[in-house]
Amino acid sequence: MSSSDPNAGDQNAYTHDRSGASRDETAYGPNSKDLPDYLPPRRSGDGWTVGSDGQKHWGLNGAAGLMLLDPEQGILMQHRALWSVEGGTWSFPGGARDLGESAIEAAVRESWEEAGVPDLAGEDIDVLDTHVLDLGDWSYTTVIARVRRHFEPVISDPESIELAWVPIDELTDYNLHSGVAAALPELLEMLRPHL
Repeated sequence: MSSSDPNAGDQNAYTHDRSGASRDETAYGPNSKDLPDYLPPRRSGDGWTVGSDGQKHWGLNGAAGLMLLDPEQGILMQHRALWSVEGGTWSFPGGARDLGESAIEAAVRESWEEAGVPDLAGEDIDVLDTHVLDLGDWSYTTVIARVRRHFEPVISDPESIELAWVPIDELTDYNLHSGVAAALPELLEMLRPHL
């Protein structure tokens, strides 16, 4: 879930400070606990807002994630960077929605930015359903989709420690992000007719 992605597509993205001067690439990266404070929000949806639950949530226009099923391998899961919200947990690739961006567009874009899949146009997946957590001024949409062909995800920004296809019956064995854990029973029920 995006909170700051300075250079999508570059695993060692934190290589320049505000002046453009080179920085130590190992100082910040996928396993770092610290998000560099010199990085400004880079997309129109980046920023914190408060939901009806009284909690801070990332995404000025809400957020979305992609629950991507490969029938032969399971669900694509992202081990979240330690500096991110609930860092160290597992979730679906996703993040803040841009202004005017649909939840499906955001989920596909965020998954492409973070895992290199699906293709940016979303043409190599079939969207099956959506699940919305509506908290008034903020919402999170999980887009449930199936791959049309197998592909391997690739860490393509500093928001992931690792990516993995996880068999459906093993999902609860992982340390899940609290939002994923809470929604998982309903998400799996929605997915079941498509298996």
